[in-house]
Amino acid sequence: MGTGSKPQSAASFDGEAGAGPSPETGMPFPEKAGASALTKLTDEPCLNWLFVDLNSYFASVEQQDRPELRGKPVGVVPMLADTTCCIAASYEAKAYGVKTGTVVADAKRLCPDIILVEARHEIYVDYHHRIVEAVENCLPVTAVLSIDEMACRLMGRERPLIAALDLGRRVKASIQERVGPMLRSSVGLATNRYLAKIASDMEKPNGLVALTKDILPQALAQLSLRDLPGIGARTEKRLNEKGIQTMEDLLKLDCEQAGQLWGSVWGERLWHWLHGEDFEMAETDHLKSISHSHVLAPEMRTQEKAWAVAHKLLHKAAMRLRAGGLWASSIGLAVGFSVPRGEKAPVSRFGVPTRGWHGDVRLSECQDNPTLIAALSRLWASKPSGAEFEQPYFIGVNLNGLVPDRLHSLNLFDALDGEQSRTRLMAIMDQLNQKYGMSTLAPATMLSAYKAAPTRIAFHSIPDLF
Repeated sequence: MGTGSKPQSAASFDGEAGAGPSPETGMPFPEKAGASALTKLTDEPCLNWLFVDLNSYFASVEQQDRPELRGKPVGVVPMLADTTCCIAASYEAKAYGVKTGTVVADAKRLCPDIILVEARHEIYVDYHHRIVEAVENCLPVTAVLSIDEMACRLMGRERPLIAALDLGRRVKASIQERVGPMLRSSVGLATNRYLAKIASDMEKPNGLVALTKDILPQALAQLSLRDLPGIGARTEKRLNEKGIQTMEDLLKLDCEQAGQLWGSVWGERLWHWLHGEDFEMAETDHLKSISHSHVLAPEMRTQEKAWAVAHKLLHKAAMRLRAGGLWASSIGLAVGFSVPRGEKAPVSRFGVPTRGWHGDVRLSECQDNPTLIAALSRLWASKPSGAEFEQPYFIGVNLNGLVPDRLHSLNLFDALDGEQSRTRLMAIMDQLNQKYGMSTLAPATMLSAYKAAPTRIAFHSIPDLF
């Protein structure tokens, strides 16, 4: 939620300590939340999590690194082409309606003065590590959730509301002092990590919001369903069809009804989280799929070069698979083919008239490159052919049905074929690629795509992998 749209019942604090009374206790904020203050506030609400969300991260890093961009509308793009889309926008650009996902041609129409900057993912990773260090100057980071989000568990004297708020202010200040003044962040405080994430989204940029357990019903009721992490357009539509139109409708459900609504344990988990309960994920929770996609530059829109890009995307996905200790049981390939604008064809979100194709192949659980490449080759050979399928412009590769190491079992043929030896070999290759670069040990067929399809960082990626 943007500035000014936060629920009035949420505890939002932007001033310094001592700026006014606590809405929870009616007592003035102490100058410093020291031990003496904490002993006096024994009835003060307590929080368990502090969530840090960097605001307009990629654009903010560009403005920090390039002072001439400060105060100007900036759009960060994967390549300088009107058919691609913005992967980040500065707040000056957002004021004109430009946001993540806006097609560049539309961004130029909305904001004629926008400055387009080609993404520099290496520098975003470097800033990410500096930000983690700045946060850890105040308290340990429990989990890095993406390149611009991290969560910290609060312990002992950090948990009372006033102490947690003071800690939130110090985290925000540490980032700006140690990394740069353009790196603004929104901090959310709550009894569980899910609610802390919601709180961090309630006031941007540069917000500090606490969701204590006693104000949850009023604060959450003023949100929309789409404000909840994990609820996108399709899930919202499905909820609407089942009679859930608002947050109030959702909050009226009991735990069993929430489980039935989702048809899975996720609904029950969500119910517990929205009621302020704090618990860790079950051991069976793990990533269910890994995917990488790329919009091809015009000079790459040939069969040979598109295949090289597909090969590289698989190479990256396989490295993530092994880094996560996961095994894939199916692989999918998606290809978008551009067609002449005069023909009747759906237009992609990149403004390109296109025909799409997707195929998948089931696998015995695997994580080694040779098996995955062989499956990708079969998929590539099965894609449609003909004059209208000669210009691929989009490639996507996904690994599905992921199984963690602890649930993976060798089949007879794997056991006889020395899977353990292949696993050790892949681990050594991955270590070399992570240390010296993605192309250090890679299939020769993907090398022509190395520079044309550079590594991109999705917001949910593990930065260290790149």
